[in-house]
Amino acid sequence: MMIIAPILVGLGYVVLMSLIHEPHRRRFNAVMIAGAGAAYASGGGLGIWELVFTALMAYVAYRGLESWTFIGIGWLLHTAWDVVHHLKGAPIIPFLDDSSFGCAICDPVIAIWCFAGGRSVTDFFRARVGSRRPRSSVG
Repeated sequence: MMIIAPILVGLGYVVLMSLIHEPHRRRFNAVMIAGAGAAYASGGGLGIWELVFTALMAYVAYRGLESWTFIGIGWLLHTAWDVVHHLKGAPIIPFLDDSSFGCAICDPVIAIWCFAGGRSVTDFFRARVGSRRPRSSVG
């Protein structure tokens, strides 16, 4: 369950983000990356490196305003930061010891979606179902 739950959280995030129309979806996700970059800033346990990481993520988020690829890169950078924090014993949620581990599982799920262009899941399924309907020939 330690792996399944974070994957489900990542998939839930993708579904919820699909409710936001473009280009607002991409811009909202860029803001989310900026927030994720600052998640450890107040007490993350890596000193000045927390501020350096926050600055890096701010740049990636800025570039993400116009690029799904940069948003995906941001989620993968956050994954790496989660792993560092998990190994150091400084979790993202101080009272949940495995929270950084869970975040490191969840974030790549979101990154994959971003690298695929952040498409709306609902639009994707509508297109798939619509393409399977038999076409009637008008004669």
